[in-house]
Amino acid sequence: MYFKKILWAIAIIGLIVAAIFASYIYGVMLKSNTAFNNKEAFIYIPTGANYQDVREELKPLLKDIDKFDALASQKRYNTNIKAGKYKISKGMNNNDIINSIRSNNQPITVSFNNQESLGKLAGRISNQIEADSLELFQAMSDSNFLNQKGFSKETALAMYIPNSYELFWNTSAVEFRDRMLKEYHRFWNNDRKNKALAVGLDQNEVMTLASIVHEESKQASEQPRIAGVYLNRLKIGMPLQADPTLKFAAYQLPEYEGTVIKRVLNKHKEINSPYNTYMNAGLPPGPIAMPDISAINAVLNPEKHSYLYFAADAQKIGFHKFAKTLTQHNVNAREYQKYLSSQGINK
Repeated sequence: MYFKKILWAIAIIGLIVAAIFASYIYGVMLKSNTAFNNKEAFIYIPTGANYQDVREELKPLLKDIDKFDALASQKRYNTNIKAGKYKISKGMNNNDIINSIRSNNQPITVSFNNQESLGKLAGRISNQIEADSLELFQAMSDSNFLNQKGFSKETALAMYIPNSYELFWNTSAVEFRDRMLKEYHRFWNNDRKNKALAVGLDQNEVMTLASIVHEESKQASEQPRIAGVYLNRLKIGMPLQADPTLKFAAYQLPEYEGTVIKRVLNKHKEINSPYNTYMNAGLPPGPIAMPDISAINAVLNPEKHSYLYFAADAQKIGFHKFAKTLTQHNVNAREYQKYLSSQGINK
């Protein structure tokens, strides 16, 4: 009888211990531990982060950080931190959270367009991924890389095709640059290469001319016509005389730093620069900005015509008037210059 009581006592104690253990397991592993009201939350774990760094990111999002600590230690997550962007869904338990931040690095969409230089592109990208702007600029402007891949410091911007790309937040500067090179080669398929040959330009020259076309007009509908004008000039050896290149040349000079040129003047045509297409025949050394894909396609698919001139349209701002003769062009140009003066735009 006494022995049976002992067995019952042991059984009861066992049940109590099992209940306590089950309660512990439930509290640590299976009970929801999120403290936010949104459907989901994200944490960003930098490269080289330790568990304490992750803990600080998680602390505002969790009800009980200590229970998370216990399971993280048990599952050895605290010694196996991986960088990236991770999602935590409302209602997740600690086990789900650890599984998510251990292996479910979330891809992000990185977008860029209309960047005027590698430096500005680096700044734009650094706001979207972990790499900082200095790291990005150094990777983008690395002379050894550029020379090996067929670029120069003047044409380096041509490698970056404006678009949206999916990659990971913790992508390094070199990884980003190398990914963009792959995208560049993907963009330049056989069809586009053949079209470049047909207009008598190589890929870097297409990007250079497209940058001028894009700076001349943001209207995709007339970009092929503008591209046709410049290609007509190149064919007959006529200087491009592109005002955007004068602005670019001016902005390289200290006296124009922080200024905006709204009206191209004769003094700008005298700037001694390889980008001055009034003084120098042919294309400038490289892109003056990042062209939209519409402008690139305009150069590859130019409108065939006999126009050699165009001037901004004073009656339809944002568009241009085209001319086959210098006489007609001068009429169009004077009309626009008169409009600028009427608006008080003198420089």
